[in-house]
Amino acid sequence: MRLLKTVLIVLLVGCLLGVGGVAMVGCSSFGSLPSDEQVAAYQNSLNYDKERKVFVNRRPRLVEEMRKRTMNFATTKEFLFGGDAERIPSEALPEVRTDFARFSQAGDDLKVVWFGHSSVLMKLDGKNVLIDPVLSTSTGPFGFMMKRFQKPVIELSELPEIDVIIVSHDHWDHLDMDSIKFFKNKSTRFVVPLGVAAHLTGWGIEASRIQELDWWQGVEIAGIKFTATPAQHFSGRGFTNQNKSLWASWVIKSSKHNVYFCADSGYDTHFRDIGEKMGPFDLAFIENGQYNEKWREVHLLPDESIQAFKDLNAKRYFPIHWGMFSLALHSWSEPIEKISAATAREGISLVAPQIGEVVTINDQYVTQTWWKKNNSAKAD
Repeated sequence: MRLLKTVLIVLLVGCLLGVGGVAMVGCSSFGSLPSDEQVAAYQNSLNYDKERKVFVNRRPRLVEEMRKRTMNFATTKEFLFGGDAERIPSEALPEVRTDFARFSQAGDDLKVVWFGHSSVLMKLDGKNVLIDPVLSTSTGPFGFMMKRFQKPVIELSELPEIDVIIVSHDHWDHLDMDSIKFFKNKSTRFVVPLGVAAHLTGWGIEASRIQELDWWQGVEIAGIKFTATPAQHFSGRGFTNQNKSLWASWVIKSSKHNVYFCADSGYDTHFRDIGEKMGPFDLAFIENGQYNEKWREVHLLPDESIQAFKDLNAKRYFPIHWGMFSLALHSWSEPIEKISAATAREGISLVAPQIGEVVTINDQYVTQTWWKKNNSAKAD
């Protein structure tokens, strides 16, 4: 998280100064600002601060207070040169080449494929929903930034026809320009929080294919209801668009399934609110990784992740936001070790497949501890 910001500062200065053609190419991935007309439409949002012209959390100054406390030389030095020596796995993580024939088979059960971090493909009621697709070799303005632990398990061209893409917010590890541009000439629909459409249209996606939503707003597409729900986070891909777009978690409800996607969020009362208003959930994708006490306002700590699951009134816990990028100080395997131990203690059903594996979400599914093959450390 801190490394990304440090490098972005250097790159953005280069973009603003117009240093070379390569730098200018990198600038396009920083995205676009909403138009004046779009901003005018956001004025009625309860999550928009009209005076500062930015989106805010329930506690409006939360992120600013966090940054004042953490944005210092000591924290930056710790991130760049400290932390766990096992932040990046010493060998490739186990993965399964996605069996799309099996994924596409008809059936009432929910099917899921996890591509690492927060990129998820779901099949529910015969429709294919892709969430936060980051399927490039790396993310960030240039290829050397935010390198993945390993190459994507599939190529974008191997994906089945995607009916809907959901984007949770515009951070680099959730909104990848190259992955989005792949769908430029497809019929895929996009559902995004307020302000994110500007990035997509800037990358060639037709505005008519994009639905922007505020928290608690919903839209039905192909028989599936997509509702943007609160999260406690922030947005921005550079200096000029900090908090100019909203961030959200998502509820995806079909005639047979009800799914929650947490995306990035610190712990707050919204998990209970969502559980009471829109639960119970068959499955909850909950952030579990890239956490630190210093930025707990915007990312869940392990014990908070368990509490969020309980608040949501969900049946199964699916950990996301781990296993593909090193954006914090913990080891690559700490998140899954901690959550595996915690769910076992609490009697919570854990769904943690290998990268690329097709899993059918039903009572017969049992998680295998595949991560232990790559790591000798024991769970806390």
